[in-house]
Amino acid sequence: MEFEGTVYKIMPVTKGTSARGEWQRQDVVFEMQDGAYARKICVTFFNRPDDVARLKEGATYTVSVNIESREYNGRWYTDIRAWRLQPKQVEAPAPMPDMPPLGDEPSYTATPAAEVDDLPF
Repeated sequence: MEFEGTVYKIMPVTKGTSARGEWQRQDVVFEMQDGAYARKICVTFFNRPDDVARLKEGATYTVSVNIESREYNGRWYTDIRAWRLQPKQVEAPAPMPDMPPLGDEPSYTATPAAEVDDLPF
């Protein structure tokens, strides 16, 4: 699944050691515009410190995630893990076709064109 969101808050790193070795996780809260309401989504970056280091609060990214729920002692927990992160591309505005390029000022000192008489008599 993919969504586009703005980085709302970057949480502190959590580190630990398991039977497989050392690990680290960091949660990042993204804010997503859904119509008139803003929704916040907490995404986990597991063993991806380089991805989190590139993030800037207030910047917009496209985030690809896997969503998984699991049961423990009769309660369900949902985990949202990021696996790809792309900064949003800002498009340059297209020039307006009726406008002269910036820097070209019209000449106001030019002599007016001769008056044209287009009446029938």
